[in-house]
Amino acid sequence: MADSTSERLEESSHLKQSDSYEAKKELVQKQFSSKVALICTCLGSVVGTGNIWRFPRIVANNSKDKGGLVFLIVWILFLFLWSIPMLITEYSIGRYTRKAIVGSFKKLLGEKFMWCGAFITLVTFFISCYYSVVLGWCFYYFIRMMAYDLPTNSDDSRQIFVDFAQDSSWPVLTHALAVTFAGLSVLKGVKTIEKVNQVLVPTFLLIVVFTFYWSLTRENAQVGIHYLFTPNWESFGDPRLWVDAISQNAFDTGAGMGLMVVYASFMGRDRGIVKYGSLIPIANNLVSFVCGLLIVCTVFSSLTALIPGVTKQEITTILQDSGFAYTGLTFIWIPVLLSTAGNGGRAIAVFFFLCLSFAGLSSLISNIELFGHTLEDFGMKRRYCIPLTIAITFLFGLPSALNLNFLTNQDFVWGFALLINGLMFQLMVIHYGTARWRDRVINNYSIDDWYLPKIWEWMVKFVAPIEAIALLIWWAVDLIRQENSQGEKWYEFGTETFMITIVQWIGVMAIAGILNALWYYYQRRKGEPNPLDLHYSSTVSYSISTESQTTNT
Repeated sequence: MADSTSERLEESSHLKQSDSYEAKKELVQKQFSSKVALICTCLGSVVGTGNIWRFPRIVANNSKDKGGLVFLIVWILFLFLWSIPMLITEYSIGRYTRKAIVGSFKKLLGEKFMWCGAFITLVTFFISCYYSVVLGWCFYYFIRMMAYDLPTNSDDSRQIFVDFAQDSSWPVLTHALAVTFAGLSVLKGVKTIEKVNQVLVPTFLLIVVFTFYWSLTRENAQVGIHYLFTPNWESFGDPRLWVDAISQNAFDTGAGMGLMVVYASFMGRDRGIVKYGSLIPIANNLVSFVCGLLIVCTVFSSLTALIPGVTKQEITTILQDSGFAYTGLTFIWIPVLLSTAGNGGRAIAVFFFLCLSFAGLSSLISNIELFGHTLEDFGMKRRYCIPLTIAITFLFGLPSALNLNFLTNQDFVWGFALLINGLMFQLMVIHYGTARWRDRVINNYSIDDWYLPKIWEWMVKFVAPIEAIALLIWWAVDLIRQENSQGEKWYEFGTETFMITIVQWIGVMAIAGILNALWYYYQRRKGEPNPLDLHYSSTVSYSISTESQTTNT
């Protein structure tokens, strides 16, 4: 242990070390107060509307009218081949550098690689811009379910959604409320974040368990369960199923978003990142699976009561009904389906959208913290960077609030960009050295954690990059070879086309590269200490000092 300590001291000797009382005090104040607070916060960042709003639709779209077992198998496969290795990497980055993503790339790869961190941060930022709009819809429907009777047919329910989301300015207000609530929750840093999540996450899970039990007691719920576990082996050869499975798993767990880099920067060495990086994504996928069962059972049981003689093919068509901006199942059909449950249906609807609101808010909190923490790393005071983050997120989210096609496009473009984010994190580890990373940054740096085996190196160095590159190529070929569901060709600037996706990806990469070049030039011209270096040196100095004391003890 002493040898490994001296190696880490030697590795950090180039940093300006400051072991001041102020540095120690700042580091302690910026850590989670308990394991419960840490687990609730990390789980809250990834358990969101994607588990309820996105997951059942993705399963249905890849199951057709035959069954969803094949998709579930591939989805679970990517949990272990992609999400868990990626999340362990993200946890280790944040805990070791105590920085957000841009600062971490600078510290571990150098200033010329800061654009990679900027790209990852911007991808997650753009996701949060439209995500907050969907969260605003949840707020609206929660209030509406309390104030009005449930619609009894899809036409009335669809009109309610159109009147609100498409033909009014209400989404702008609800979007503003969503961003403001999330911003206030991170205003004081980790202390307010953990307090809010310790309320939101347990409440959300209780509501999920309650509604899940209710859905299983419904007549004909077993038909939905049978559908979900029926295999359609031919779909193994469908590239869209594999692409949707890995992107949904990344969206579910937050793998590639960089959210855990920020939260891990608040962790001490005694917080087991291998434990958290393994158990939290498994728990999150379990929540997604339960929500999928909940929705499918509710749809099958309610439609058989609503439409006597309805066939399985007709029910699966409704499950696949994306509606406006992929909202058909959640915001159009769920209120109709719950109207068949009698007097208790309205109460269930209120609980359902309250559950969605809590889940979405806990996830948006982490997105706001990521961008705000990045600004803070560059020397901006927190009391300024959080209001600025709120304002920028609101402004960039306005197009999604005012135009449903734009929201659909953003979900399509940036959800799949998480694969590119993952490749950039893998680049960081490979450049640093996978064996060196596993020993110095994880195993020897941790106190009271699971041992990370060598297979992780192979996953990050070979398996995960091959997965990402192969799926990107497969996805591109599939988009180019055939028109999408809207009849758009790959070279058109449509809602979900190859061209619109590539242009936005390249555009954001170019912006990140230009910002990197300007920062590099400014620092060289200025000739003054970098705020990233000053903050990092104090925190790493204290971390190494604490480590030495622990070793001696």
